[in-house]
Amino acid sequence: MAPPDFRRPFKRAAVSDQQRRRELTLERQAQSRHDAQQRVRNLASTIISLQSQEPDDADVVLEPYLEESEAPPKELDIRRASRMRGEQVRNWFARQLMLPEWMIDIPDNLSQDWYVFARPAGKRCFVVASNGTTVSRQRNGSILHCFPSALPNGAKTREPSGPAHSYSILDCIFHEGDQTYYVIDMVCWGGCSYYDCPADFRFYWLNSKLEESGASGPPSYYHKYRFSAVTHEKGLPAAYTDATPYVKDGLLFYNKHAHYQSGNTPLALVWKDVKCSQYVLDTDSTGQVPDQQQVVLELQEDGNLITSDDPPIIFARLNSEFIQQLGLHSGNFVRCAINDGGLSFVEGKLEKADLKYIGKCSRGRAFADSYSKVVFQHMARHSPLTYDDLLVAANKAPSDVEMAG
Repeated sequence: MAPPDFRRPFKRAAVSDQQRRRELTLERQAQSRHDAQQRVRNLASTIISLQSQEPDDADVVLEPYLEESEAPPKELDIRRASRMRGEQVRNWFARQLMLPEWMIDIPDNLSQDWYVFARPAGKRCFVVASNGTTVSRQRNGSILHCFPSALPNGAKTREPSGPAHSYSILDCIFHEGDQTYYVIDMVCWGGCSYYDCPADFRFYWLNSKLEESGASGPPSYYHKYRFSAVTHEKGLPAAYTDATPYVKDGLLFYNKHAHYQSGNTPLALVWKDVKCSQYVLDTDSTGQVPDQQQVVLELQEDGNLITSDDPPIIFARLNSEFIQQLGLHSGNFVRCAINDGGLSFVEGKLEKADLKYIGKCSRGRAFADSYSKVVFQHMARHSPLTYDDLLVAANKAPSDVEMAG
């Protein structure tokens, strides 16, 4: 007799929420694209109308119209950040990376709509090339390296590789073993923004531009570190089993239609097991896996302990007397252990968490844990989502997925 499958109830509870948020994120992207196209049509019709009404007026200057709710173009942010200093610029960069959620259910149409690749072990960072220098900043905003590179305008050479004001931004992981920046995404190149382009186009363009620029070549005087794009198109079995020039730290899944957005997104997912990562379960400050799962949460003014999600998930609440006794303040990151009561879910959402306070985290911490990370770690200890589960989903035809829904 086959052993009972204890994973299904827990897995079903988690599925609905993450899948629903994936669908909502794609809907918002489609609406944003429609709104942008409509603004362009309105601008074009306005220009044509003004030209027909005032053909001799050469002094008319049209300003681009921005609705109050519309954010300024993302490509202007990097110029604003260049005028920041110290902690201000560190905090700004800390919020620019697109952070994958942890996979707590398997997406629909996994083989058709998602790229998968082996995630390099190393330091996640933004690499910015501008004004003749290249700077990499880690997830907490601190500088990792400042160096010359073959990226456009990334080194002070006799023949500049682009206009002085242009810049390039790459989303990378620095791998210590071979001193290489493995590029997992491209945000800007030569001053052109690709935030609102789908992932399949960004990945194609990234490979083309890296080869064209020479940034994927060996190190030299004007190019201190090599850049290498990760391989996206070999599929799940290859990503999981094939050898790579770097140490693997799990698998990354990217929805092919996903735009690049700052913060946590359900359109990029990370998954791990012991065969493709040394770090499936989180370790404590001594590097050991604790007996009880630990989580890092942010303290709010009202005493709530929340995740880094937007909107955040509330895990617990500390009373004011306890907060004063420990000398805690709003914005502190605190570490808690999950007691024997564990986590309770209802329809894919957290209902209750049995937590025990451990202590305050170091000031170098930039973010609390995300909800999906806490749930993935909980599943990894009790009812993991396995490679076989992924393989079954990847081998399903689209019609099978639709019938199952």
